[in-house]
Amino acid sequence: ARGMAFTLSFGSWVGEIVQVADTPAGIRIEKVWIAADVGTALDPGIIEAQLISAAIYGLSAAMGQEITFADGMVEQSNFHDFDAMRIFQCPVFEVAILENFHRMGGLGEVGTPPAAPALANAIFALTGKRIRTLPLSKAVAFA
Repeated sequence: ARGMAFTLSFGSWVGEIVQVADTPAGIRIEKVWIAADVGTALDPGIIEAQLISAAIYGLSAAMGQEITFADGMVEQSNFHDFDAMRIFQCPVFEVAILENFHRMGGLGEVGTPPAAPALANAIFALTGKRIRTLPLSKAVAFA
């Protein structure tokens, strides 16, 4: 099942499609397609790396990252209790860099905003269940 989302972020249009599958261990993110119109692409290799890493950051947040408080203090202190996607959870990525915009747009963070809604839409396509709160792991299990 696939879900899609797109945003205009820092002057760049970015669209993402997330493909998920139901496995015995939970929902697995199989593949992510990213298309970004960044205006002039000065270094396509770095652009691809930034888009992928930003999408991983967004998917990690959507899947299970959460800041909680106890006695007025943040409970998470580092990555041991604020988990990021592991290598075995990372999907295959396919990136398309477009140069249609008349000026250069932002790049470093632009792959993050569409990741969570694209994943939530993919889960909806798979399960018929619309999840409207993050992290998504409160409603579904991830492999």
